[in-house]
Amino acid sequence: MKKSTFKIPRLKRRYTQIFYTFLVAGMLVLAHRVDESILNNSADEEVATVHTYQFGFNVDSVHIHRDVIRKNDFFGAILNKNGLAQNLILLLEHESKKVFNIRNIREGAKYHVIKKNECDVKPIALIYEPDRYKYVIYDFRDSLQVRLIEREVEVCEAETYGKIESTLWGALDKQKVDPAIIDNMEDALSGAVDFYHTQKGDEFKLIYENKFIDGELVGIGKLIAASYTNESGTSHSILYKINDNEGYFDNEGRPAQRAFLKAPVKFSRISSRYNLRRFHPIRGKTIPHLGTDYAAPHGTPIRTVSDGVIIAASYTGGNGNFVKVRHDNVYETQYLHMSRFEKGIRPGVRVKQGQTIGYVGSTGLATGPHVCFRFWKNGRQINHLREKLPAAKPMSKEELPSYYEHRDKILTRLAQIRSTESGNVAAQSQISEVINP
Repeated sequence: MKKSTFKIPRLKRRYTQIFYTFLVAGMLVLAHRVDESILNNSADEEVATVHTYQFGFNVDSVHIHRDVIRKNDFFGAILNKNGLAQNLILLLEHESKKVFNIRNIREGAKYHVIKKNECDVKPIALIYEPDRYKYVIYDFRDSLQVRLIEREVEVCEAETYGKIESTLWGALDKQKVDPAIIDNMEDALSGAVDFYHTQKGDEFKLIYENKFIDGELVGIGKLIAASYTNESGTSHSILYKINDNEGYFDNEGRPAQRAFLKAPVKFSRISSRYNLRRFHPIRGKTIPHLGTDYAAPHGTPIRTVSDGVIIAASYTGGNGNFVKVRHDNVYETQYLHMSRFEKGIRPGVRVKQGQTIGYVGSTGLATGPHVCFRFWKNGRQINHLREKLPAAKPMSKEELPSYYEHRDKILTRLAQIRSTESGNVAAQSQISEVINP
């Protein structure tokens, strides 16, 4: 009897300990789940407060109708169709002139109508994108406001190697490089490479800038350096800035660009050469042709071949629309048969080499779109293709040591650009800067 009464208290203590152990464990599990629930709720609340914004508007709380400008569209008609009264449209046209003239909208450009919700008649704002680098906000919420916003642009340096199989365009396309960089290549290597006669097997290496907006590639920037190898050897050209002037130079510090460009139109073809005994196709008799004709599509930009001052921008029956430029006391050039002049081109205006002065047309005595390019030396018309033109001004001796240091770094980078087994490679390097265009 005594033995049994002794065991009961011990069993009670054991069961009590087990009970409290389970109780504590249960409380710990419950506390952990409560904490986890609180954390999850907090995380959900944080996620819920993250919104997507476009053009400064929360896209979750507004309705955005996206469209493009079509042929014969007018901004006023677009606004009226989207619920704006005529008096507000007239006010907007007046106010926007200070920022962007709404009459200059172009076919294919994007616009966005923003409303509080899809059922609203009137918009609270309208966004127009003239190009990928900027947009205009027409805000109707309180008082009318018109603002031009320039997008933030990230600039990254890229490197590429290419080998020409058929054309330079094809080689660049194979590298996924915008062929627009050809213009930069011509500027950089114009004194050493004839881009009108590239050949299969020619090789090139480039260091250049890519431009990104919101992570999307939108275009190319500067060409930092280039090398081009053909049957004549390898030519290098490096971008270098002296004070406020930036240009391309070869390994010895000589300017890459000549004092005069080879032609007034890029990537055109010569359709008629300087010829003192040419048979005139319109007048039907032999008349000396004292210029060089470059055939190009209607509207192609015509550029001045060197710095100078415009001494004529006019029209005659034979020449059509033409511009004449005096470059110095020796040389003058003339550009005939333009469809129209570039804005601001008139006598007395100073122009820079490569600047657009007009556009290819067929005004005057012309059988098709081209520019007749005429070249004067000491008041007499000459064949510029046979003239030994003056060299560009060389870099100063004081600047050369600094240039050589920069050149050596660039040449090392170019040497490290290698082709893959498939014959091409394009590498993206670090972000160099963030800019606003």
